[in-house]
Amino acid sequence: MNTGLKITAFTAALAAAFGAAYGVGNAVDPVSTEPAHATHADHGAGAEHEDAAPGHGGGEGGHGEKQAGGLQISEGGYTLDLETSRVKAGEETELSFTVRGEDGRPLTSYRTEHGKQLHLILASRDLAVYRHLHPKRAADGAWSVPVNLPAAGGYRVFADFVPAVKGAKPLTLGADLAAVGKYEPEELPEPSRTATVDGYTVTLDGSLRPGASGTLDLKVAKDGRPVTDLQPYLGAYGHLVALRAGDLAYLHVHPNGEPGDGTTEPGPTVSFATTAPSSGSYRLFLDFKHDGKVRTAAFTVTADGTAKPRGEAQEEDADTGHDDGAHRH
Repeated sequence: MNTGLKITAFTAALAAAFGAAYGVGNAVDPVSTEPAHATHADHGAGAEHEDAAPGHGGGEGGHGEKQAGGLQISEGGYTLDLETSRVKAGEETELSFTVRGEDGRPLTSYRTEHGKQLHLILASRDLAVYRHLHPKRAADGAWSVPVNLPAAGGYRVFADFVPAVKGAKPLTLGADLAAVGKYEPEELPEPSRTATVDGYTVTLDGSLRPGASGTLDLKVAKDGRPVTDLQPYLGAYGHLVALRAGDLAYLHVHPNGEPGDGTTEPGPTVSFATTAPSSGSYRLFLDFKHDGKVRTAAFTVTADGTAKPRGEAQEEDADTGHDDGAHRH
């Protein structure tokens, strides 16, 4: 059996049915090339979304949709083979997966990007749970990492990596994971420009614009004082992941500057260059390190095609009084 059929057969066995619990239901095929006309109910049930949902755009008709990753299980000749299809919510489980080439063999050579050969992101479909993990790779190419997901429901697993092959480009492959248990979805937090975590307050400045590049500045403070001694984390003073609500499209976000370059200060502001592939709501997760510990601040932002001046946007959103830093990362 070739790799494509093997992966299709494997993932087609995974599905979710809701009631009092999250479990196994009708089979779905995550390698479909047809547009996914997703509904709110589909998102809650952990349905597969390998293509952009309506309005998000695709190909030439969208707002730079090619910049979004994680919507496909296969891309550029590589496939994410997620060997762990289900876990039980609240219990630690070893998550195993392999990245395979066109010949079906495991990829064993990776470039080091941001301090790691592969970054693994886990996010629940309602974006209430977020994990940034760094699994270990065995000699045969198989990756593994222990996970403990606090809530039942549908999750998306993202493998972010660059093959150590001449001319290879960064890839983000995605696959679905089911966490079994009592399912209680959460609403997406309202947009806000401040988030708190462990006594730290992070303020967001800048805006997302569909199809246009921009800068997001995140300023870290503790007890009302700017933090000016952030510690390097993954080759920068902060690492930002952006996920689009609905289909969980994954955005590649790059930090501006790096520790030791002679110009980038260790806080309080960490800047990122980013482009939203479409209009819609996005969840931003900032990982930053201080006093030897990595913390995550989360924001909900809206990309609506308009670019407000930084001061105006911040002043307008300051009245919301919303604190969305209590997500279950």
